[in-house]
Order: sequence, then C-alpha cells, then structure tokens
Amino acid sequence: MHASVQLETVRDFPRGRFRRVLFDFDGTISLLREGWQRIMAPMMAEMIAGGGEVTPEIEDEVQDLIDDTAGMNTIFQMECLSDLVRWRGRVPEDEILNARGYKAIYNERLMKPVRERLTRLERGELTVEQATVRGSLEFLRALRERGAVLYLASGTDHEDVEHEAALLGAAQFFDGGIRGAEEGPGEAHNKEEAILDILEEHQLQGAEVLVVGDGPVELENAKQHGCTALGVASDETCGEGWNWEKRERLINAGADLLVPDFREWRALTAYLFSSSD
Repeated sequence: MHASVQLETVRDFPRGRFRRVLFDFDGTISLLREGWQRIMAPMMAEMIAGGGEVTPEIEDEVQDLIDDTAGMNTIFQMECLSDLVRWRGRVPEDEILNARGYKAIYNERLMKPVRERLTRLERGELTVEQATVRGSLEFLRALRERGAVLYLASGTDHEDVEHEAALLGAAQFFDGGIRGAEEGPGEAHNKEEAILDILEEHQLQGAEVLVVGDGPVELENAKQHGCTALGVASDETCGEGWNWEKRERLINAGADLLVPDFREWRALTAYLFSSSD
C-alpha cells in the first residue's frame, strides 16, 4: 500500500519511464454513461427470456456476462448476448437478432439518459466536474506536462467518444489520438490493438507504456503485453471514492496500482514518475 490512502500499490512495477499512456473513457474519465449496466442488464435479460419470466438464473448469467465484458466494444457484448439467447432456447431461431440488432435496441435505451446529460452539460446545468471522475482532467494535464503522449481507446462508438471527449474538455490532451468502436473486422478488440500499435510503432518496451482504465479488459490487455496497469475503481454514481466490487475485479485482472479517482493527481503523478530503483 502506498503512503496515500488513495493510491494502492498491488504489486511492484517499474516507474519513471512512462512515455505513452492509454486511457479508457467511460468510468475512467467520463460519467456521461454512468448507469449503463443498469440499462444493459434488464435489456439482456428481457431478450433472453423472450417475453417470458426473467429467472434468477438468467439474471446471474447476464451479470456474469457484463462483469466479464466490461470495457469491451458494445458489439462484442451483443454477440455474447445473441449466443446466450440461442443457448437458452426461449426465442425461436428466426426471431433471434444478430449483434447489431441487439446493439440498436440497447443504444436506443442508453442514449436517452446520455442525451439528457449532454443537453444539461451544454446548457451549463451540469458541470464538467460533475460529469467526470474527480481530478481526471487535472491528471491528464499533469501527464502531458511530464512529456507523456496520451491516447484514448473506448468500446463506445467512435463518433460518440470524440463528441463527448470534446464536450468534457478531455479531447485536447489526447495528442496520440482517440479510438472508439468502428464497424468492421476486429472492432471488438480495439483496446488491445491500440496497445500493440503503441508498442510496435514507437518500438517501446512495456515498462514505457501505462494503461489506465476501470474495466478488466484493458488491464488484462496491458498485462498480456508487459505494460503497467493502473486500475480506476471508481464509484461512478458520485464520481469519487472506492467501488469495492470494481476494485476486486481490477485486482483479479492484474492491476499494478489502484485509485478510486484522481483527486490525488499530484501524488499519483509524482509516484508514477519517480524512480523505482
């Protein structure tokens, strides 16, 4: 455990060498999509039940699916849903939708509260601070001042990520580029591809790349390729403080360092860029 109660070191990792930093967006920086799990879970259960009773078994299956795929592109989550609908056998084969069909239903439901928040943000009724994980913009600025090149990779559709990052004032920091979900082959794995591109294009070692996210997927991808994983166990309902269930998932995913938010961005930045020798 680091001296600060807000910085939890899970395992030792090489510090002071970070040249590139890859961020997740939703739940790591943005709170505009807070509550997406509460929308996805009943939608998935409804599709699996096929108009019948949603049983505890179905609810458990859906929760496991969401926990396992948090941070992946939405289209991949919907591919898993389509497989689960077919496996459960409650819906006739000719009525089972493909991943894009289920994604359309989910997005229609999700975007209602998201659009409301965007409108409130544009009107000044919702502040940027309220719509972001606390201290996240300050942390982005501090990393840039340390000379790190920042990248953003999200499972949310590319146009939406670009628009929302701009509204929150975060887009300006990602001089390495913003990568959201795009239609086409491989679209379900854009975070891993982003990590590989950073390592290969710039001929970097894993110790020179930091991956920051609140989902197991990006942290697992980071560790698979020798990068350092900073887990953000954020309580998205209030934008600060620990979410203990998320913390446990991120530890299991291989997080080297954990924070609940970025309120202690000064201490976090100093720790990351201090020598570990």
